[in-house]
Amino acid sequence: MDGPVTDRGEARLFAGVELGGTKCIVTLAAGPDDIRDQRTIATTVPWETLPAIKAVLDGWTASHGFCGLGIASFGPIRLDPAKADYGQVGATNKPDWEGADLLGPLQSAFDVPIGFDTDVNGAALAEIRWGSGRGLDDFAYVTVGTGVGVGLIVHGKPTRGFGHSEIGHVLVPRLDGDDMVSVCRFHDDCVEGLASGTALNARLGDRPLSGVGPDDPVWEPIVHSLATMVHALACTTGPMRIAMGGGVLSGQPQLLPRINAKLEASLADYMQLPGDGAYVISPELGTMAGPLGAIALAMEAVESAGTYAAR
Repeated sequence: MDGPVTDRGEARLFAGVELGGTKCIVTLAAGPDDIRDQRTIATTVPWETLPAIKAVLDGWTASHGFCGLGIASFGPIRLDPAKADYGQVGATNKPDWEGADLLGPLQSAFDVPIGFDTDVNGAALAEIRWGSGRGLDDFAYVTVGTGVGVGLIVHGKPTRGFGHSEIGHVLVPRLDGDDMVSVCRFHDDCVEGLASGTALNARLGDRPLSGVGPDDPVWEPIVHSLATMVHALACTTGPMRIAMGGGVLSGQPQLLPRINAKLEASLADYMQLPGDGAYVISPELGTMAGPLGAIALAMEAVESAGTYAAR
C-alpha cells in the first residue's frame, strides 16, 4: 500500500526516526512500498546521535522535502505536552540518555507536523495500518530485544495515563529455581530483567547462542516470563491479537508456540481467546515494523493537522 498523493499525482513524502537502543534508523518514504531513502546511525550518546539524525533530515529537506516527521523512541519518554519535560527521555537503563531532549531541537528545525511516541507504539500503529493488526482497534505489539517493550493500542489509540505503557517492566513471578540476577537496574523481577535479549545473554554466559538448541533449558524461564506477561495483557486490556517479535524470537520458531501453549494453560478456560488460530503471532512487517512505525506516526501527525502540503 502506497502513501497518499498530492493533487498533482506526486507521492507525499514522510520522514521517520526510529531511535532504538543500539541503532537509529531514519527513513524517507511515501509508504511501505515506496521507501526513497534509509540511513542507519549508531545510538551512542545524545550529543553524537541527535546531531547525526538532524543532518540526515536537513539533507532530505534540501533534496526532497517531507510533509511530516515521526519520532519513535525507546522509552520511557515524556509524552504530556502540558509538562516542561515533554519530549525528553525519562529514567532509563541508558544513563547517558536520561533527560535528553528528543523533540525540541527537531520541532525548532522543521516546520512540519511531528508525531512523537514510543518505538513500540509506532510499530503497533504500523502493524495496524499495513500488517498483522489490520482491521483491529485493540492490538498489542511486543518486541523482545535489548529490552522488552509493548506497544498497546486500545480503541484505536496508544494507551495514555500519566505515561505510556511500560508492560516490559511488569513484575512477574519467577519460574521455580530461577535465581538469575535481573539485568534491569530498577527491578529484580520484571519481564525485561528476566527475559530480554540482555537477560538471555546473561543466562548464556560464555555459551554462544548459535550452539543453543530449541530444547535447551535456557528458554524455559524466558517462555515463562513472556507468557505470564501476555496473560496479564489478556486479562487487563484484552487486545484482539498480539504480535511478538524482536531479536530474542528471531530464528527461534519454537518460542511462539510454547508461549501460546503456556498462555492457554494459565488461562485455564476462564477466558475465550479471539480467533481460530494462535493468539500471539509474528509481526507481518518483520524488522520493518520499527522504521515504518515512525512513518505511521508522521502520517498520523499530518492527518491530525489536516494538511498534506509538501514542505
